[in-house]
Amino acid sequence: MTSYAAKVKKELTSLTVHPAHAKAELSAFLRMNGVLHLHDGQISLDITTENPAIARRIFSLIKLAYQVEPLLIVSRKMKLKKNIQFLVRLQERLPEILNDLSIWTEDEGVITGVPKQIKESQTLAMSYLRGAFLAGGSVNNPETSRYHLEIYSLYEDHNADLAYLMDHHFGLNAKTTKRRSGYIVYLKEAEKIGDFLHIIGAVNAMLAFEDLRIMRDMRNSVNRLVNCDTANLKKTATAAARQVQDIQLIAEQTGLDKLPPKLEVLARFRLDHPELSLKELAAQVPDGPISKSGVNHRFKKLHDLAQELRKQ
Repeated sequence: MTSYAAKVKKELTSLTVHPAHAKAELSAFLRMNGVLHLHDGQISLDITTENPAIARRIFSLIKLAYQVEPLLIVSRKMKLKKNIQFLVRLQERLPEILNDLSIWTEDEGVITGVPKQIKESQTLAMSYLRGAFLAGGSVNNPETSRYHLEIYSLYEDHNADLAYLMDHHFGLNAKTTKRRSGYIVYLKEAEKIGDFLHIIGAVNAMLAFEDLRIMRDMRNSVNRLVNCDTANLKKTATAAARQVQDIQLIAEQTGLDKLPPKLEVLARFRLDHPELSLKELAAQVPDGPISKSGVNHRFKKLHDLAQELRKQ
């Protein structure tokens, strides 16, 4: 069964982008998942994934942005359930591409933060966040678990920059925290998660998320109402049972006809209608209608009389 997060990523990998936006998305992919290797004296950048759609996406972005076809290697992992693994290897024009994407320069070496031009552009930020989510993001199914979307980063400055993109350009109220060998930026508010999915282009997933969220919230509301009604019914039944006990004791010990007229009327009516709430009693009592507080006051007098009889 395909997870909700997998459906989101599948939709994202099918989007078409402008070459400038392709570079922003690719910058996130290579920065977050790229690993530099030395093969036969030549440096390459490898990106490994078990998701064929993401492998095709990386391949297409590189080809679109730089007219370069990277090497695509398919292998089988023998140790872990024999999963198929896809490796995208970029060698041609590598220094030029890494420099253009502000991932590496001869002067600074590896640059882990988000490039300045992306931080200053809302449209490029959208594409970068899409790439970051595809590279290291996950989102819970809103129907079965708590609301939670996160993106994992190896570097603290990159994690902080992702939060900046989310908050500065889109007001998503993102939070950051450290996690084992890295850092995460995350969203907990359902509305903000829906906004994020729309921002990165997962419109169908966003609509499905909203549908699931509304259904879940409706179920929760119904459950709260049912629980509240059940508690009120239990409270009413308990109070009625106590009132009936008081009235039966008075009837046995002194007789209801010895009560003041108003108390006698209510006492007899309660014995005939033990299922009614105070509000219903107030509306239906033969010498009424009277206020709910009036009924409560009469029952208090009956209870005090019963307590006196119990003491005797």
